[in-house]
Parts: sequence; structure tokens; C-alpha cells
Amino acid sequence: MAGEGGSGPEVSVPERGAFAVDVRDGRVGRVMGRVGPYVQLRPPGGGAEWDCPPDSVRPAPPGLALRARVTEINRQGQLPR
Repeated sequence: MAGEGGSGPEVSVPERGAFAVDVRDGRVGRVMGRVGPYVQLRPPGGGAEWDCPPDSVRPAPPGLALRARVTEINRQGQLPR
């Protein structure tokens, strides 16, 4: 648990499927999971995932999360069926 023993507070990473911000550069992505020590984020609407250290991931504020979700929905509407 955060603050109990160890070398410092534990970093709380948003759960898989949530939108998050990579504070290193401000990019917003959906949390896809973890690979090794990194959190993998995918841009809204698709694209290449990128690795982000857990201490650089923050939950996306509601406005950014809504914008990202709209981007995904718009992208889905453009795909051929």
C-alpha cells in the first residue's frame, strides 16, 4: 500500500482501459497494460502503443478523456464494414 515501508510512495497507475496522460509530453492514451516496468498507452483512435514509466502516467482529466473517447468513436465510424 502507498506510504507503507519501502523507499517511497507507490505510484497508482490508472487501470487497463482508462485514459491516461503521459506527463513527459502531454500525450493522452488508453492504458493497454504493462510490459516489464512500463505502462503501455495507445493513442485514441488507434496507432502504435508507446511505453511510459509508471511514475509519468496520470489519470486523464474528464475533459481530455471525453475528447479522446470522441476521437475513438469518430475513428470507428470511418472504418469500412
